[in-house]
Amino acid sequence: MLCPPHRPAPVVENWLERHKHPVSFLLHLIGIPMTIVGVLLLPIYAALASWTVFRFAAGLFIGGYVLQLLGHIVDRSVPGEWMAIRRLIGQRSRRSD
Repeated sequence: MLCPPHRPAPVVENWLERHKHPVSFLLHLIGIPMTIVGVLLLPIYAALASWTVFRFAAGLFIGGYVLQLLGHIVDRSVPGEWMAIRRLIGQRSRRSD
């Protein structure tokens, strides 16, 4: 007997809520892995000191991030990183009062 799937974690539900448009979802499906691979290639660049690897890694990272930003423009939503920065700034300003 198959059990019904578990309800997604709140963080996943939040992510899905902010990426409803199919084009945005597709851009994120392409952009997120590109960004991650770009970051993972940085230690390889450091070990090899190869400008070719660095340019490739930087291109993947920047290209992936641009695709994700385009997705947020399509969705008319704020990127999660910007939301986190706003929360952090808000928390710090409240603590200093």
